[in-house]
Amino acid sequence: MKDHPSEGSEDVGAGTAEYQRPPAEVRFADELDRLRESDTGPRPPGWALGLTAARRFIVGDEALGVRRKFVGDTALIDRALVTLATSRGLMLVGEPGTAKSLLSELIAAAVSGTSTLTIQGGAATTEDQIKYSWNYALLVSEGPSTRSLVPAPLLTGMAEGRVVRFEEITRCPLEVQDSLLSPLSDRVLAIPELSRAAAGGGAASHGGQSADAMVFARDGFNIIATANTRDRGVNEMSAALKRRFNFETVFPIADFATELDLVEQEAGRLLEHSGVQVAPRRDVLEVLVTVFRELRDATTEEGRSMDRLSAVMSTAEAVSVAHQVGVRGWFLRGEEGGAADIVECLAGTAAKDNPEDLARLRRYLEQQAARRDGEQWKALHAARHLLPG
Repeated sequence: MKDHPSEGSEDVGAGTAEYQRPPAEVRFADELDRLRESDTGPRPPGWALGLTAARRFIVGDEALGVRRKFVGDTALIDRALVTLATSRGLMLVGEPGTAKSLLSELIAAAVSGTSTLTIQGGAATTEDQIKYSWNYALLVSEGPSTRSLVPAPLLTGMAEGRVVRFEEITRCPLEVQDSLLSPLSDRVLAIPELSRAAAGGGAASHGGQSADAMVFARDGFNIIATANTRDRGVNEMSAALKRRFNFETVFPIADFATELDLVEQEAGRLLEHSGVQVAPRRDVLEVLVTVFRELRDATTEEGRSMDRLSAVMSTAEAVSVAHQVGVRGWFLRGEEGGAADIVECLAGTAAKDNPEDLARLRRYLEQQAARRDGEQWKALHAARHLLPG
């Protein structure tokens, strides 16, 4: 799970069972086939599906047996798809764990039929990893040529007319980010090494210019980038690059029941894949989701203010903890897992960024959990001593 588990459980078909998480176009291949067969609407040039069919792939279509895979604002999906049908890139921003990566994967699978042209941003990301690199054995023996060229996701996406995903773009240095300026504005990528080879007679050329030295984007090419709001200011995008993107904010799930259903669904899927033979208990998950929402919002259900944790208490983290709870319960005791397991598993989530978060979590268990009725809340309060430190 990359970002946020807002997807329906899926049947992993033969040939993918050995993979922990196949890409969306493999997991939902049957649904994509049905949507292509029934798609009679207008389709943007280079797209595998029209806008309405791509929308149904993401938000679901009961009549076609297509499951909802993203829990969020449906209007956001419409705006995102419209953006990709224009000359602007799509930038998905939001708190960590709000489904940005999942949404970009689903959109790319629907629009291009593949979601694997992905660049993972980071402090060590280079232009070579974005554009292209070289097979150095061939480069030394033959010089720059299309044979020695090794395409990276951006070059491949432009040449084939596909959507390229750029994860965590603001984790990259500014000069690396700005390598997207020409592909987004002029829809062209220059390979100057091939131009120099042509000038020296080392490649097929016309007027000293290699025919392969300029890669022009085919219909269907565009870029979906993601950025966490918590990374704002780390490597702030240049104004020139911002102008080439439409920005859409992905918000946390507002409704308790919706978030609870999602955590139950995703935790159940992960537990089944992990070999756990019992489903998670609903009453345990109700406690878990309540804890996460209150620590995330710094407010209890009754409206009492409390300390806010600096750690990310997202839905994705809640699913991860629910998964751990089930694994602990099954493999250690042969049962579903309970509130005491929540305490054991919460420590690794709450103490990532700030040692004070562990103290804040302890105060929550001592003060807030003690006021709640119910077997699992009492068990949660009783297990507070299991927190380390």
